[in-house]
Amino acid sequence: MKNLDNIQWILIALILLMSIGATAQDPKRFQKSIDELVTKEYNFDTGKELVVFSGSSSIKLWKDVDTVYPEYNVVNNGFGGSHFSDLIYYYNEVIVRPQPDILFIYEGDNDVASGKKATDIIKEARQLIKQIKKDLPDTRIIIISVKPSVARKEFKAEYIKLNRLLEKLAKRTKGVEFADVWNAMVDQNGDVYTDIFVDDNLHLNKKGYKIWAEVIGKHLPKSSVDK
Repeated sequence: MKNLDNIQWILIALILLMSIGATAQDPKRFQKSIDELVTKEYNFDTGKELVVFSGSSSIKLWKDVDTVYPEYNVVNNGFGGSHFSDLIYYYNEVIVRPQPDILFIYEGDNDVASGKKATDIIKEARQLIKQIKKDLPDTRIIIISVKPSVARKEFKAEYIKLNRLLEKLAKRTKGVEFADVWNAMVDQNGDVYTDIFVDDNLHLNKKGYKIWAEVIGKHLPKSSVDK
């Protein structure tokens, strides 16, 4: 019986390890993308505040974000497929190095889709925000809510839970705001609009980014997007 019990415990341990491995990712897979971000050159206007957008592919693919907010100097430091853990790993390169006056963060979308729970994701979000507040105390931080999408509709409940936790984190932390793109992307029944995505039904098209621009513009007082 003891041998049987030992085998059972070994099997349980293996299952747990496999489960962890399924959601764990090697952040070094982004090294090339990060190197490109770090070496990119900008021709900024003096006197304008620096706005940095960081996060996963929904940020990376917002190609014209710099022209959307001409009142600001804008850096797009998105790298597709990233999680909160990846943003933490490349924290110095993506966030500290540019020294933003205003920082937007979009993460959590891929985290949930990979099987992570909202309660675990929020721990990493807290860790990241705490470090930013320590290193860049004068930087305004805006957390962008996880977006809804047709392709990942099965994760809707967990996304909503994560957004509630992210909003609560923002409300409880001085200098941190919450940009709610979720509710701007759904109809009165809570169903996501289907005409705001490209063919993969996950990433945004021009109409989708127009919605984002209006929501995010409300957190940029000099912006004329929402006026």
